[in-house]
Amino acid sequence: MWALDAFKRAAKQDANCAACDQQIITLGLKLDDYKAALAAGEHIVTLVHNQKDIATAHFLFATALLRAGTAKHKDDLLSRSGQEFQAAVLADPTLHQAIFGDAMTMASLNQDAAAKTRFADYLKVADQNAIDFKRAQRYSERPELVRAQMAPAFTVKTIDNRVVSLDDLAGKVVLIDFWATWCGPCREALPHLKEIARKFAGRPLVVMSISLDRDDAKWRNFVAKNEMTWIQSRDDGFQGQVAPLFGVHAIPATFTIDADGVLQDQHVGDSAIQDKLKKLTARAQALQNQVQAQVHPAGGS
Repeated sequence: MWALDAFKRAAKQDANCAACDQQIITLGLKLDDYKAALAAGEHIVTLVHNQKDIATAHFLFATALLRAGTAKHKDDLLSRSGQEFQAAVLADPTLHQAIFGDAMTMASLNQDAAAKTRFADYLKVADQNAIDFKRAQRYSERPELVRAQMAPAFTVKTIDNRVVSLDDLAGKVVLIDFWATWCGPCREALPHLKEIARKFAGRPLVVMSISLDRDDAKWRNFVAKNEMTWIQSRDDGFQGQVAPLFGVHAIPATFTIDADGVLQDQHVGDSAIQDKLKKLTARAQALQNQVQAQVHPAGGS
C-alpha cells in the first residue's frame, strides 16, 4: 500500500509522469484498488506520443478496465476495455497480448462467436510458449469458461527440473497446496496430503505442492526425507510468482481446480476434501471416457 501511495504522490507532483501512472495501474490492480488504476489509465493515454508507448498505455488502461469490469460486473467498463485493447493493437500490431485481451472482453460480454474468432486470431500470431497460449486454446473452444472463476494460468519449475503449466493439466483435477517447512500446521497436514496422493493414484488427479521456503537446500532435504513424491515446486515466499496469483497470505492454503480449470474451493484443514475430490475426479474420468469414445467409437476401426 505504501508503494502505491508513494507513486500517487509522485504523480501529483509531476502531472506528466507516465511511469508513475504505469506503477499506479500495476500496484492498484495487485491491491484491487480499481479506482486508482482506472484514473491512472485514463491519464496515461493522454501523455504518450510514440507508437510503442501509445500501445502500452492503451493496453494497461484496457487491462484495468477488464479487471474492474469483471470484478464489478459492469458491462460499460468491459465495452470500454475492448475499445482500449483494439487501440493498443492499432498502435502496435505485434502486441499480441492485446488481441488476447480483446477476446477476453468479448467473451466476458457473452459475445462467444466473436470471442472464438478473436482467440483464433491470437493463436495464429502468438508465441506458443506464451503463458496465455494454452489458455487461449481452451477458450477458443469454450469461450464460456472466461465467465467462470478460472484458476490463474501459471508455470512452475519442479524439484526435478521439469516445467509444468496449469494448462498442461487440462482434463484433470488439480489440488494445489501452498506450504513451507517452517509452518507447523503445514507439517501436521502432510500425512493427510500423503494419503490423498496415495488414495487417488491412478485417477485423474494431480497433487502439486508449492513451497514458500526461501532456503532451497532445506526445502529439498525436507521433501526427500518425507518422501513427498508428487509434484514439488518452490515459489520463494509470499511474493513469489504463483502465491500472489491465488491471493495467498497465510499457509497452509489448498486450492482445488476441476477438469475445466475452474477454481472450486479453498480448503484450510477441510476434512471433507476427499469427498469433494471423489466427485470431481469421477466427473473428470467421465469426460475422459467421452473423449476416448469420440476418438475410438465402438465398432470403429
